Amino acid sequence: MNAANDTHSKTIGYILWIFGFTGSHRFYYGRPVTGTIWFFTLGLLGIGWLIDLFLIPGMDREADLRYRAGRVNYTVAWVLLTFLGLLGVHRFYLGKWITGLIYLLTAGLLGIGYLYDFWTLNDQITVVNASE
Repeated sequence: MNAANDTHSKTIGYILWIFGFTGSHRFYYGRPVTGTIWFFTLGLLGIGWLIDLFLIPGMDREADLRYRAGRVNYTVAWVLLTFLGLLGVHRFYLGKWITGLIYLLTAGLLGIGYLYDFWTLNDQITVVNASE
């Protein structure tokens, strides 16, 4: 895999894995269904969390093949969503100024839009990167 196709970072994946019982690394790698399951079951009671320690390289490779690199950096967008998502900062970064302002004024549509973006951010970034 060349650097031009490297959309996700293994380092970030392992950092998120530390909090893996919340499913954060699974959301990052584009696995929102299992991310949600991990969130509600504390990483399958810790068992799935431990197994994921060995699965991260494969999840990273699959994400690099599935998503499109471009102007928008996946890691930056995910950090912005995670820490400033209720303010819509990640949407401004994606160039979605109107929804960014709506999130800013409504706390991420009262949190519902924020949760929606955890499910769809990788696809949103791929669409923006494909339109270049």
